Amino acid sequence: MANFSNAKIDRVMKIKIVLFLVVISMVCSVCIGCKKSEVELYDNKKQITIGATLLNMSSEFIVMLNNAMQEKAKESGIKLIVNDAQRNPEKQVQQVESFIAQSVDVIILNPCEVDASSPAVVKAKKAGIPIINVNSETRDEPTAFVGSRDEESGKIALEYIAKRLNGKGNIVIMQGFMGQAAQIKRDEGAKEVLKKYPEIKVLAQQTAEWDRAKAISLMENWIQSYGNKINAVFAQNDEMAMGALLALEQAKMKNSVIVVGIDAIADALKAVKDGRLDATVFQDAKAQGRTAIEIALKMIKKEQYQKETYIPFRLVTKDNIEEFK
Repeated sequence: MANFSNAKIDRVMKIKIVLFLVVISMVCSVCIGCKKSEVELYDNKKQITIGATLLNMSSEFIVMLNNAMQEKAKESGIKLIVNDAQRNPEKQVQQVESFIAQSVDVIILNPCEVDASSPAVVKAKKAGIPIINVNSETRDEPTAFVGSRDEESGKIALEYIAKRLNGKGNIVIMQGFMGQAAQIKRDEGAKEVLKKYPEIKVLAQQTAEWDRAKAISLMENWIQSYGNKINAVFAQNDEMAMGALLALEQAKMKNSVIVVGIDAIADALKAVKDGRLDATVFQDAKAQGRTAIEIALKMIKKEQYQKETYIPFRLVTKDNIEEFK
């Protein structure tokens, strides 16, 4: 009888132990399931979002910059919201305010102007959101900067013109949107070179606001005013260089006038290859755009990043055009 009772007790204990283990297993499964759901919810909630406001999406160079950013963002699985500031710094500041309200993780700013776009930087930093200036500068210092030294491009372009003119002649200068960093710095670079060549005279300098159509009109005015006195045109970007080129071709003056631009957009590269445009200065829009996104990701992940990244300019002529396809 005692043996029977002990055997029965053993069986009961074994059943209890098995049931206990089953219950523990079920509880663990539920907890693991809950944990997984929480992670998924967290990941969804923490979808990385970057807001970008760009100078002007009608500019081919800015379109190239945007495409590079979009490409890198897609590769990295992040959400990129891009706004076109349409060359309006007030609109650009409002766009940054909107990004702040949306609690984006990082803001990328392609400034319209050095001074008027600066409040966007101040507002972002005050809100605790890192802000990266890409391609152009502001008076107030951003969290990071990615671009090129614009004064370098002005120097490269003017050195090329000076050599082609053998240090003597008359030039006109088409400036970009006044007050924008590229316009200011490219002016500075050009003036530094001109100091070395006192026999090169600037007949006129005026803004065409980075715009091809405005450049055509401006060049037509200069042709009427100065005619054959013009030996060279320095346009601070390729859109304006192409406008100047078209006006000179229409006036049948291009063979006697050197034209140089900056940016190496597709039209300009083709014109250099065809022998119509004398030179352009390559600015790497793809590298600038991709690097801006890469640095934004490092900021979000709390990784070390470079506060200032400068990508060199390069002269493009018919001699090396094949390197820039």
